[in-house]
Amino acid sequence: MLRVLGLGLLGLVVLGWVWLAIGFHATGGLALALHAGVLVLGLAYATLLWRRRWRVALAGVAAIAALGALWYVAQVPRDDRVWAADVRHGVTGRVEGSRVTLMNVRNFRWQDPDTAVESWETRVVDADAITSVDMFTSVWGNPLIAHVLVSFGFADGQHIVFSGEIRREQGEVYSALGGLFRRYELVMIAADERDIVHLRTDARGERVSLFPVTLAPETRKMLFLSFVNRANALAAEPEWYHTILANCTTMPYQLVKGIAPDLSLDWRILASGRLPGFLHDLGVLRPEMDIAAIERRAILPSSGSDAAEGAGYSRQIRAGWVDEQSTAAP
Repeated sequence: MLRVLGLGLLGLVVLGWVWLAIGFHATGGLALALHAGVLVLGLAYATLLWRRRWRVALAGVAAIAALGALWYVAQVPRDDRVWAADVRHGVTGRVEGSRVTLMNVRNFRWQDPDTAVESWETRVVDADAITSVDMFTSVWGNPLIAHVLVSFGFADGQHIVFSGEIRREQGEVYSALGGLFRRYELVMIAADERDIVHLRTDARGERVSLFPVTLAPETRKMLFLSFVNRANALAAEPEWYHTILANCTTMPYQLVKGIAPDLSLDWRILASGRLPGFLHDLGVLRPEMDIAAIERRAILPSSGSDAAEGAGYSRQIRAGWVDEQSTAAP
């Protein structure tokens, strides 16, 4: 009985994986035909178990698993699809000493979650003049899961936000499950705060929080350049998004890990809604304050028609952190 249960569970996992993969990569008649084939294989597998043909059943499910694995690794990410407007361009950067020229910085003005006045800009910043690093979390449902954005403030008043995102095609809708099956490419978006933060607080009505992060000046610069280099690498060679392993939280974690190799792996990297607690434990998120007080203070209100433009918007959303300058470590 235990053998039947074990082999039955194995077959269910393998055939279920194949069924889902078909659903995310095939459409129309082809999808129907392939799903019908999976049902036939499932019935055949069940028959083999019923007749106690253990070895044949195991060999069959192993062959299916091997074919599925070969198909999975054969999928190649692309950069030539018809992309949704907000992820049409990934940011790239040209570094000349401390002067960094960022191409395709998004600066949309959103009317609703799907409609915006589009603008892609070139921004020039001084990597030696980074005055602040802030983390935004944006929660839209389960409080354990948040989209994570990293913002760099500069002495001239600019704030550039980096966000690792799925690169949706036109009309495509995000699915966390689909992200496990190489359904989406990964893109690095850089945006003005008036675009990417206001989109979430107002157009989408998400719960957005701003957390000032205390880093030494050299660490801020290294982290910024790491984001630029990662964006250039993605532009040169596309990669797959993965719901667990390559997402909006694991990407910045890997960049931080590159400049701080001793950084520990923590469950809150995956449960990104709890990421502020991890940063607090590391001592880089207002260690003089209780984490509960920090989280209450961090929540941003919607600003609606009162939203300022440019640097004024960045000052407006930081009104709750009046001692912003203290985020810069000596």
